[in-house]
Amino acid sequence: MNYQKSQMIYSDYKWSAKADHDNPKFIGAQDAAMLNREEGYEMLYFINSMALTWSWNDSLVSRQKLEHIIRAEVPSDIRTHSGIKNWIEQNYKEI
Repeated sequence: MNYQKSQMIYSDYKWSAKADHDNPKFIGAQDAAMLNREEGYEMLYFINSMALTWSWNDSLVSRQKLEHIIRAEVPSDIRTHSGIKNWIEQNYKEI
C-alpha cells in the first residue's frame, strides 16, 4: 500500500516541484536530504519510505499517525530524513 494524497490528514500542502531535487519522480533521497514538511510530494515519499523501512503492510492509520507526528511533534530544527527518522525511533515504541 502506498500512502496517497487523498488519504493525507493535512490539506495545506504545496504540490509543486520547485527544483530537480524536489521533483516527485526523483528516486533515491539520501539520509542527509532535508524534508520540506510543507511539500506534499516530499511528505508522501518520506512516509512511504518509512513504511517500507519499518515493514508496515497495509496500515493507513499508521501512515496518518506518522504524518501527524512529522508535522506536529518532531522539532522543527530537525530537518534531515535521517534526523526525523531517528527522532521518531527514539520517541515512539510503536506507531
